[in-house]
Amino acid sequence: MSEKQGHFQRAITLFDAIMIVTGSMIGSGIFIVSADIARQVGSAGWLIVVWLVTGFITLAGAVSYGELAAMFPKVGGQYVYLREAYNKLTAFLYGWTLFLVIQTGVIAAVAVAFAKFTGVLIPWFSEAHVLFTIGSFQFTTVQLLAIVLIVGLTAVNSRGVRSGKLIANIFGSTKLVALFGLIVFGLALGINKQTVDLNFHDLWTATRYIPGAPALPLGGWALITAIGLAMTGSLFSSDSWNNIGFSGDEIVNPQRTIVLSMAIGTAIVTALYILINIVYLLVLPLQGDPNATTVAGRGIMFATNDRVATAVVESILGRVGAYFMAVLIMISTFSANNSILLSGARAYYAMAADGLFFPGMARLNKAGVPGVALWAQCLWASGLCLSGSYGQLLNYVMFSVILFYVITIVGIFVLRRTRPDAPRPYRAAGYPFIPLLYVVLASAFCLILLLDPSTSTYSQRGLGLVALGVPVYFIFRNRFGNKSL
Repeated sequence: MSEKQGHFQRAITLFDAIMIVTGSMIGSGIFIVSADIARQVGSAGWLIVVWLVTGFITLAGAVSYGELAAMFPKVGGQYVYLREAYNKLTAFLYGWTLFLVIQTGVIAAVAVAFAKFTGVLIPWFSEAHVLFTIGSFQFTTVQLLAIVLIVGLTAVNSRGVRSGKLIANIFGSTKLVALFGLIVFGLALGINKQTVDLNFHDLWTATRYIPGAPALPLGGWALITAIGLAMTGSLFSSDSWNNIGFSGDEIVNPQRTIVLSMAIGTAIVTALYILINIVYLLVLPLQGDPNATTVAGRGIMFATNDRVATAVVESILGRVGAYFMAVLIMISTFSANNSILLSGARAYYAMAADGLFFPGMARLNKAGVPGVALWAQCLWASGLCLSGSYGQLLNYVMFSVILFYVITIVGIFVLRRTRPDAPRPYRAAGYPFIPLLYVVLASAFCLILLLDPSTSTYSQRGLGLVALGVPVYFIFRNRFGNKSL
């Protein structure tokens, strides 16, 4: 055990942990996904409702999840909680999905977002700029920069947890200040009275907008379904709040720090997200025409490439605003990928330490971090960038993510029954009502994704990917581990 766990450095303080939480959560989503949400629900009131429900679900998950984090403040985070509440098979299915889709898919998508927005400043980085072609495969400068970013951040994090947390602190705090400044700037200079009248005179007429098709009025189950589908983007933008738990053995006073950082970090991000969307609605019309040639004419719904935040700032500052937002999103995605890279490898380390993954991933390098796990994560995430499948992956990343959150939160109830006398430095707030409400709402979201024709294929693939982990588990267990579940 000394080889596997004796050299972790407890270097992550409460401030560091909050920066990792907020840095992991805030990537490119908040600047983009409100366009699709607007198309799904069609009114300012329901757009804000989507973000409020998302914020509630996220906060409820964090304050419930904290009980498990305080009970088992070990490297591996959610993998460990599932192992302790259920068994190694359940934990492996999570770790398997984390490696194949959840963590690496997000790393690839965020890296590509960074590369695309770099193209605003340096046009050479463009999906239209193909470096070489092999058959139907094209390698673009965007893919090149995305891979360089992933490799570079992996190299930094392989030098020790202090290197990774330094980047998280610098870029994370810069990002938070910039987002707060964007809110203040929009409220001070960007409010458009005509836009306010358009957006707020009818808050609750819900309509789904599809380019080239008539608008579809929504009510009853159709409205509930639309809200659930719209939350795919908002939940993705609010995810990764649990990543700090992966680094349990590297955190100072982890039983207190993990719980506080998740609660404080998710509260900060939730407040910022709601305020930013209010600014969007005060500056740009929600509805628009996809064929319009002006920023205001396209509105929030049909902002160019769904870049709502860019459209908002551009409407105030002109072209300079587009450059400003490009820099802000580059900082945001750079910071997010660093925090996500830092955290995810710790889960693969824990799996390997249990004899359920490649043994090399259970070794720490001279800097006291799981270097092999970091580079394996880097290799697979880079492959997802090359495949071009990251966009499709994200369509069912959220189904897998929320499914395992539900299973994990149910684990609180399981452990209350099976280990009633176990030390609980922190108990889930509002137990049993808040954890139960989280389970109900999150399960309803998963059900909507499974039933709706537009998302059912991806959700079923997500389930299939989880199920594929069952035979893989037994292969790895027989090859690397012991025979006990």
